[in-house]
Parts: sequence; C-alpha cells; structure tokens
Amino acid sequence: MAQDTGIFLGASRKPDDSYQKPEELLLRYGNRHGLVTGATGTGKTVSLQIMAEGFSNAGVPVFCADVKGDLSGIAMMGTAQDFLLKRASEIRLDPYEFQEFPVIFWDLFGEQGHPIRATVSEMGPLLLSRLMNLTEAQEGVMNIAFRIADEEGLLLLDMKDLQALLANIAGRADEIGARYGNVTKQSVGAIQRSLLILEQQGGANFFGEPALRISDLMRTTRDGRGAISVLAADKLMMNPRLYATFLLWLMSELFEVLPEVGDADKPRLVFFFDEAHLLFDDAPKALIDRVEQVVRLIRSKGVGVYFVTQNPLDVPETVLAQLGNRVQHALRAYTPREQKAVRTAADTFRPNPDFDCATAITQLGTGEALVSTLQEKGVPSMVQRTLIRPPSSRLGPITPQERQRVIAASPVAGQYDETIDRESAFEMLQKKASEAQAAEQKARESGGSRWTLPDFDGGGSAPAPSQPRRPAPRPSNRQTVTEAAIKSVVRSVGSSLGRAIVRGILGSLSRGR
Repeated sequence: MAQDTGIFLGASRKPDDSYQKPEELLLRYGNRHGLVTGATGTGKTVSLQIMAEGFSNAGVPVFCADVKGDLSGIAMMGTAQDFLLKRASEIRLDPYEFQEFPVIFWDLFGEQGHPIRATVSEMGPLLLSRLMNLTEAQEGVMNIAFRIADEEGLLLLDMKDLQALLANIAGRADEIGARYGNVTKQSVGAIQRSLLILEQQGGANFFGEPALRISDLMRTTRDGRGAISVLAADKLMMNPRLYATFLLWLMSELFEVLPEVGDADKPRLVFFFDEAHLLFDDAPKALIDRVEQVVRLIRSKGVGVYFVTQNPLDVPETVLAQLGNRVQHALRAYTPREQKAVRTAADTFRPNPDFDCATAITQLGTGEALVSTLQEKGVPSMVQRTLIRPPSSRLGPITPQERQRVIAASPVAGQYDETIDRESAFEMLQKKASEAQAAEQKARESGGSRWTLPDFDGGGSAPAPSQPRRPAPRPSNRQTVTEAAIKSVVRSVGSSLGRAIVRGILGSLSRGR
C-alpha cells in the first residue's frame, strides 16, 4: 500500500506461522483513535515508534511522550542489525530503508528540550484542582478565585499570581462570601500549601509565559513530513499527577483551538498518551467525563488520540469504546486481575476463527501483536496475529550531545527558552495594596490623630496636638477627705429624712470653708 493512504504496521501470520498479508492502518481512519497495550518488554514502544514514523512520512504531525528515554532515537537514522534485517525479511519489507525524522524535543523542566509552559488561566480551576488533589470545598474556593479574577481584570499567568489572589481573597472572605458562598481561611490555607508542594516538585516551571502555541506542535517540513514532538517525561514521571494533568490540558487545548474539519484524508495531528493509566487513577467522575468528551469530539477536529498502557483495564469502558485501532501485545495471566484483563482484551476484538484470541494474547512473542484496525466504512478488521515491522530510525536512546544538536537546530529554538514576566495579578494586587497603604498614611499625616479628648472647660472640642492651648486657672473641683467621707455616709443612709439631714450638715460645712 502507498504511504499516502495507509501505514504499514507489519504482516499477519497463518496458523502454520507462514506469511499471510500486510496489516495497515488507514490514514483516513487515523483520527478514530487507538490503543496500544501489553506487558513491559513486549514491544509497545517500538509499535509507538513505527506508527509515529508512518504518520510523519504521511505529513501528519505527531506528539508523544518519551517516558523511558527510548523513543528519542527516532531523531536519528537507524543502522542495519541482524535481528532487524531478519524481521524485515519475514514480513516482506522490501526495500527496508533507514532514515531520521524531524523531531522537536520538549521538556516541562527545560532540561532535555524546549520548555513547555501554560498560563494558570489556560489550565483552569478543574484541572488545577485535580493537579493539587483538592477537596470539593477547596475546589469551590478555586472556582471563586477564577471568577473574582475575571470580574476584576486580574491576569492569572504564573503561580505567584494565583498565590497573591488567594491571599487577597482570604482578606476579603466576608465580602466575597456574601456574594459567592462561604470562603474559609482554612480552605485558602490548604490550597496555598498544595501550591507550595507543587512548586517544590517543579510544577512552577510549567506555569508562565511564553505559553505554548499549539501551531508549533503542528509543523511540517519543506519536504512534506510531519514534525514529531517528543516530550521528555522521565523526570516528569516523578510527579505523575503533573504529567497526566499536562497531557489532558494539551488535549483540551487542541479541542478548543482547532476548527472542525470532519472526515479528512488524514489526521491533522496524532497524539500518543503513554502510561495512560495515570490519567484515570483515582480520577473524579467529572474529570473522566471531561476525558470522554474530549476523546469523543476531538475526532471531528482531525486529531487522533492513541492511549499506550500495560493493561486494557486501565482505560474506562466509556473511553475504550471510542478506540477503533488496536495493537495488543502479550499479557501475562498470573493473577485474577491479569486473567480478567486478558478476557477483556480478547472480547474487544472481532474474532478470528483460526485461533482463540485469549490464548494467543498470553503466547505472543516480543515484537508480535494482535492487530485490528478500521477498514472500509469504519468497520474493524478481523483480528490478526502480526509481526510488527522494524523501525527505520534508531532503536534506543540518543546521546546527550546528539540531543543538544537537535535542540539547537530546532525551528522553535530561542522562542520559549527565556521566561517573560509581564504585569499580572501579583503586580496588580501589590500595586493596589501599596496605594491603599499610601492613602492611609497621607490621611494620618494631614488629618491629625483619629482620637479626640472632651473639653470640660466649655470651650468646644479639645485642640489638636499641633496647636496646644494652656487652660485658664479655675477652682479645684477635687473633693477633700472630709467631703468624701460624708458622701460615703450619705450613700449608706437608707431613709430620705436621714439623707436630707446629712446633706444639710454637708452644706453648712462647705459654706463655712
């Protein structure tokens, strides 16, 4: 089959293990998504590599994650090795040509590729809450924070913007709570602590500007090949929640940015999600619903999503039902869960009368897989036991020096390397706080003290400290010791007659002074 209509995956075998026919993935159904599964060491990465090569040669850009570093070899030309030449002969791949592919290396930490950044606003409250594993109440506060930012024109670009906004909200909790519901300082504090943990794990590198332009993932070369964007994910896997959240954000951005194209001759972009189980582990229902929605609808934008994972049970059934192209490598069935996974994988294929699918899954060799792809009118092909073709690029990782050469020659070199820190919520809130403090200081200096003293001289208000006035001499109104003693006796006398007599005595004493 010509490269412009399909991708050669390998050759299926007859029951006697002889050559049967080529197995291909039709490009016009490449946006119907797919699944690559199998135990560790069975050849999943090579299947991903030869599919990425095929899409690139057909002019389709590819984005994939390199979890172990093995996929980086796709940037270099392959070399003839005995086992590769043997496989090429077995599947009648003639000629078997070696080539290097146009690769752009990316890295959220900016160490093994160009930095990838997104703004806090682009990430949104739902994905941020997932990233930080917030409770329902804390997620509510996060939604309120984004609402306040929209209303008050506060740009949320990097992590310090969000931290400043949360601190501002905590100080205005009563005012904001009256409009949007209870905002407790405890919830804000918990979110701030989660942000601190995320920052310590390197997540702060991801938030900021310049943000990734989706168009840079959809580049093609002058000779018509699609660029292969390889995300260095070996360090990123130390924070699997960040890895999964980033890839879900990227899928969501593609869904929101790209226009509808309907059924095209080939995809506009193919997206490989390695270690896909990380996306669904302990994920709330709202997030799984979001993934299902994106996978179901992004097909009409011309984007194919291929999940790569060890076990088909890692992917929810609602998502699994959307994956039309399947490559199933060997699975082991030592535990009840593994046995269930084998049955699940077997049941998803269109049966082949020549062999029992469940039995075959446990007997597949390295580089061998059960393959079923969408054929005419989108109908799944009968599952076939297939020898996967060898890659044309290098099998295995490249050296650090080779990686740096590829990065230096990249079409996006210099565009993302330097962080831009423009005025946003942090600076705006800081400016407001400074202006409020200056106004209060000015009021104190111009208006004098906020406190006044009563004027018992009958002259009105007490003078300000800046205009002192000496009071006029007047008779002392302090009580003598005798007067105080007599008033004490008056208070103790019970009858009105007694009080009148004592007052008369007190009056005569006063007049006699």
